[in-house]
Amino acid sequence: MNQEIDIGISPEDRKDIADGLSRLLADTYTVYLRTHNFHWNVTGPMFQTLHLMFMTQYNELWTATDLIAERIRALGFPAPGTYSAFGKLTSIKEVDGVPKAHDMIRLLVEGNEAVARTARAIFPIVEKANDQPTADLLTQRMQVHEKTAWMLRSLLET
Repeated sequence: MNQEIDIGISPEDRKDIADGLSRLLADTYTVYLRTHNFHWNVTGPMFQTLHLMFMTQYNELWTATDLIAERIRALGFPAPGTYSAFGKLTSIKEVDGVPKAHDMIRLLVEGNEAVARTARAIFPIVEKANDQPTADLLTQRMQVHEKTAWMLRSLLET
C-alpha cells in the first residue's frame, strides 16, 4: 500500500517540478561526464592546473546529481538514471573526440551556462507551487554553475 504524498504541493505541480528537475539532472550529469572526460584527457602547458580544476569540478557535480535525484524522489517520482534517459532530457550536445585544452574550457563554460539556464527555467513552477526546498536547491545550483562558468571563462582571456 502506497501512502499518498501530502506536502502542500499538488500532484500536478510535483510532476511538473520533477520533470524540470529531471532535465536539470540530465544536464548536470552530462557536464559531470564531460568534465571527468576532460580531466582524464587534458594535455598541454596548463595540464596540472586544468587537471586539478576539472577534478574539483567533477567531484562537486557528482555530489549534485545525488541531491537533484533525491529531490525528485522526495516529490514522489523516479529519477532518471540511464544514458538513454539523460540523452533525451539533456540540452547539452555531446562532443566527439578529445578537444584541445582551450576548447575544453570553452565547452565547459557552455555546459555550465546551460545547466544554469535549465535551473532558472524551472523557477516559475517552483515559485507558483511555493516549493522552497526546490527553490533553495535551484539557487545553490545556479550559484555553483555561474561561478564555475566565470572562473573557466577567465582562463580564456588573452
